[in-house]
Amino acid sequence: MNLKHLIGAGIVAAAAAQMASAASLPGPLVTPQWLNANKDAVTIIDIRDEPKTFTEEPKFDVDAKTKVKTLAKTGGHIEGAIPVDFGKIREERTVDGVKIKAQLPTAEFFTKAMDDAGLNKIDKPDANPDRVKQELIAEGVVPEEYGGESPFVPVSAKTGQGVDELLENILLQAEVLELKAPVDAHAKGLVIEARLDKGRGPVATILVQSGTLKRGDVVLAGAAFGRVRAMLDELGKPVTEAGPSIPVEIQGLTEVPVAGEEILVLQDERKAREIALFRQGKFRDVKLARQQAAKLENMFEQMAEGAKTLNLIIKSDVQGSQEALVHALTKLSTDEIRVSVVHAAVGGITENDINLAIASQAVVIGFNTRADAGARKQAEVNGIDIRYYNIIYEAVDEIRAAMSGMLAPEKREEVIGLVEVRQVFRITKVGTVAGCRVQSGVVRRSAHVRVLRDNVVIHTGELDSLKRFKDDAREVQEGFECGLSLKSFQDLKEGDQLEVFEVKEVARTL
Repeated sequence: MNLKHLIGAGIVAAAAAQMASAASLPGPLVTPQWLNANKDAVTIIDIRDEPKTFTEEPKFDVDAKTKVKTLAKTGGHIEGAIPVDFGKIREERTVDGVKIKAQLPTAEFFTKAMDDAGLNKIDKPDANPDRVKQELIAEGVVPEEYGGESPFVPVSAKTGQGVDELLENILLQAEVLELKAPVDAHAKGLVIEARLDKGRGPVATILVQSGTLKRGDVVLAGAAFGRVRAMLDELGKPVTEAGPSIPVEIQGLTEVPVAGEEILVLQDERKAREIALFRQGKFRDVKLARQQAAKLENMFEQMAEGAKTLNLIIKSDVQGSQEALVHALTKLSTDEIRVSVVHAAVGGITENDINLAIASQAVVIGFNTRADAGARKQAEVNGIDIRYYNIIYEAVDEIRAAMSGMLAPEKREEVIGLVEVRQVFRITKVGTVAGCRVQSGVVRRSAHVRVLRDNVVIHTGELDSLKRFKDDAREVQEGFECGLSLKSFQDLKEGDQLEVFEVKEVARTL
């Protein structure tokens, strides 16, 4: 049985969340292996604005009678449930305390989305399900009891009241609508999340919707394509194939796809490459503008000359961070100045990004990612401002402060050297010591370091020791070798690069 998008004004998830508590509802607490063996189960899908990061392995509670599985642990959202992305949010409303966000006009959204509705928090003394029904009727969603087609089930995620009835309605709807997916066919699915892994390259978490995805298949997702080199299940174990409704993590794509893209299996790798290149060409159709860099510091000077748009190029390590940062920054737009994200993608900052920044007069923001050597040189020559962050609110606060004209003296990083790890030694009672060569600049004992692996930041910290031969050194100049160790970090590898920087306070003038 294929996945059914069961959307109840954003509250089906909350209604079913109590299923995680074996004390509240009957049913054995089982393992993911049990669920993989029962692939005909219906999956409840949660709706939220952005994906949630999993910090522990989800548990599963299964009612043996209905065979409905719920990936749940909290009373508000289903952890491990599949987030549904409706793209740009157009409207936000509240119905009886329940916030609803949708891309489509409200009435059309409800009409398309609601096949089963769970009215949550029915245990509260002031609960008024009749008022909720009347408000939803005004949006075109008519309950079955009033002659409509949408079942309404009062539930309580706190007490478990009505959850069994809700699940029975869900299963009934799935049977009536014959929600089945072909197994013996080329796979088709959706990209749920994607990121650039420092050791494995582009990695995408996908949900197979129909057919069977096998290792070695040629896949196409947006402007990315490739042959599936490896597949991992939800436990991180290798698998050779995945059927309908099964989420897997795949490797082998040429680039990081966009979350929400459809992924298809094609027979011909050449055809997949042609389609991907065609799509890439469409994305690159950007008009050239004056080649003058837009510095964050002189933004108000440009405003005085008539410029009322701050253009940004955002590169991040994972898709979720990128979407959250884009959403947070664009919300800062006001009547006087608009924040415009010219380009946002996953991966390191490249020369193409700098070229686009030159053409669009944009500031480049790197979130948990860095610029390669060519991009840094080109940015320096053309005066492109590159800002690095690893906390979203720091980026938001700095942009907001710049827009409001209240920029205080800032702590700015000044890169003073670049070091390459040539050899790594593991010494008992000392830890990891790296034999290095200073490629450029200087490395100082008091400086901070940032560990880069494939241009992705994996650690930021301080030096624990710096030696020249057997003697302690205050600094080592370009072209010389040295030995060093880092505080609270032992995972150095040969080929890693250490970006040495100092933090200085710089007065801002706008």
